[in-house]
Parts: sequence; structure tokens; C-alpha cells
Amino acid sequence: MGGPLLELTSVTRREAGITIVDHVNWTVRSGEHWVVLGPNGSGKTTLLRIAALLLHPTRGEVTVLGETLGRTDVRTMRSRIGYASAALADSLRPTVTAEDVVVTSLYGALEPWWHDYRDDQRKSARDLLDRVGCGHRTDHRFGTLSSGERQRVLVARILMADPELLLLDEPTAALDLAGREQLVVVLGALAADPSTPPMVLVTHHVEEIPAGFTHGLLMADGCVVASGRLEAVLTETNLARCFGVEVSLAQTQGRWSARVDGGTR
Repeated sequence: MGGPLLELTSVTRREAGITIVDHVNWTVRSGEHWVVLGPNGSGKTTLLRIAALLLHPTRGEVTVLGETLGRTDVRTMRSRIGYASAALADSLRPTVTAEDVVVTSLYGALEPWWHDYRDDQRKSARDLLDRVGCGHRTDHRFGTLSSGERQRVLVARILMADPELLLLDEPTAALDLAGREQLVVVLGALAADPSTPPMVLVTHHVEEIPAGFTHGLLMADGCVVASGRLEAVLTETNLARCFGVEVSLAQTQGRWSARVDGGTR
């Protein structure tokens, strides 16, 4: 593995007197793909927004791609990070085509008329749509796509700008079973591709961890429960500590599943 691309040291975030993230230490290196797992309200999304340089910590140090937050131009740094969240999908005009959603990422734009795009750039956008299984939806309006297709188009969008780090905030939320599985398969294929930059996926479901992800960060109440290689971190004991319930864990063909056994701890 290479050097750190993301490094958080004693990071704490407080809002309205409430501690959302509490003294988190976390390092992501090249060649690693992380899942950040924990219940609702555990601080996962806040942590990812800090990593994406969208929030400042109350205390602690954040270093991304060799630059330290507070000592660098975050606008320039954000162009090197691929970040996708539900807020991004909501900010896109429903009548923009899938191809335009992808190609506009080159300038961080939401509308295609703000910039001119070359034929080769548009071809790259179509190739990425093919890669995520939406090549047949190139000229379809974003608002007419299924929820699963929209999420895969957003994955193509963040890949378009050739980022050095991919941050995905609960991309499977609100998807039905088919949409979720299609997206998880796409993320698994990206993980298997050595050209894919490190990915961080936030979720609260073990079943949504794609095959090929290498590391895990488990959170509860804003704190790290466990962090490291996925096979060492993802245990029944750690999940019980994380979610407050007894859990049975299984792995089949690279995918995980969990079942609650009995009541809360």
C-alpha cells in the first residue's frame, strides 16, 4: 500500500453544544477501499463531510491528498475529490440528460450551458455511463431514471473528473432490492479495478458492503468502535458494540450479511 491520502488526527466536531464526532483517528492509504459502518446518528455523514473538506472540525487535524485543512485552498482541493450524496442528486435539474449530468462534472457545474464540452469529453462521459450499466440511458432525462439508475449516474459523474479519492455517502439509501444490488455490483467492479482510486462508502447495512472492499471503520455515538482490515473489524462482537444488539454474521462469495439475535444489549 502507498502513503496516506486521507488522515484524520483527533478530529472532533461539535454542533449546538452536541458532540457529533469525537476524537476520531483514521488513515486511508492508496489501494484501500473503506466502508464506514454504524447506526443512524453515529456521525458517519459528518465524518465524510469533514473528509470531503465541506466541514471543519472543532478540534483536530485533517490532511487530504497531502494538504492540511486550514492551510490550503479547499476549492482547489475539492476538485480532486469525488464526493456524492443525496444533496447532489436533489440539486440537479430533472430535465438534464444523464450524459450532461456526467460531463458537467469536469467543471463542477450543474448545468451544461455554462461551459463547452469537446466530443472526446462527451465520449468519455458515455463510456463511464456504460461502465456503470447506464449506457442505454445516455440521452434520458435524469428525473425519469429509476432511483438506482440515478445513483449509478452519480458514480459516473464523480469518476468523470478523474478524482484521487472517492467519497460516497449512503448511495444505496432509499433504493429497492434490485437497485441496491446493481449499485453494489458496480462498486464491487470498481474495487476490483486497480485504476480506481481509494473509495470510502458510508452505510448502516452490512449487506451493502461491496465485494473487494478492504477496510472498515465502525462508529457509534460519534466514536470509533473498531478500525482496520475488514476481516478483522467486521466481527459479531464489534457489530454488537456498534449497534447495541446481538448479531449473527455470515459471509458468502465475498458479501456479508447480518441477523439480529435477541434483544438489545
